[in-house]
Amino acid sequence: MANGFTYGINFPFKDSRRGDYLELTQLESQQVKSDLIHLLLTRKGERLGQPTFGTNLHTLLFEPNDEELEQKIYDTIDNSIRNWLPQLTIREINIEATDEMKDKNSINVSIVFTANYNRQDFNVEFTVNP
Repeated sequence: MANGFTYGINFPFKDSRRGDYLELTQLESQQVKSDLIHLLLTRKGERLGQPTFGTNLHTLLFEPNDEELEQKIYDTIDNSIRNWLPQLTIREINIEATDEMKDKNSINVSIVFTANYNRQDFNVEFTVNP
């Protein structure tokens, strides 16, 4: 353990080797990334008691593939982070959607952000698919 304690549940979820129900994050950098991915891949309405937590990314995958789609994806990511993780400052959001990926209703997302409390920069990449 980095500081003698754990930060939270790791993402993606894995069984713990120590006997905990789920594997716990040992590093702050892992927890920041896990929190962000958890937020962005959770569908709005999926989290009990917090119906606005998450994004509509999965729904946007089925929107018409026009010039506005990438901006809609960017906006939903930006709004969710500003609302639920205000301790992070977004530096860059890159969305990759090749023709093959669009045919499979899938996108790759890369986000560069700064944790405001320690001014450390992070990069997280993930794929959104149905």
